[in-house]
Amino acid sequence: MDNNEKDCKKCPEGQVLRDGKCIMPEVTFTAFVMSLNTAALFHCGELADPETGKTAQDLVLVKHTIDTLDLLKDKTRGNLTKDEENLLETVLYDLKLRYVKLAG
Repeated sequence: MDNNEKDCKKCPEGQVLRDGKCIMPEVTFTAFVMSLNTAALFHCGELADPETGKTAQDLVLVKHTIDTLDLLKDKTRGNLTKDEENLLETVLYDLKLRYVKLAG
């Protein structure tokens, strides 16, 4: 384990060590989209609860997250970089396919 890994263990979950202080990571559009994607994957039952190790599906929350990302896409149209636009499109496409497969 290197020093960076040891230092990260000193901070509460979700925080990073910067200049000797535990802080929240920088807020970016990409990080926000990825956090919503992670939440949707969790509710698809593809990611285990870190505390219990169990998975569960909640299709209502998956659909709600997809709707939130669709709203974000509509409201940010014309204001995103090409990379941000591509990320949002890719995440939405992937989540919609997963939702359709799960909803059967």
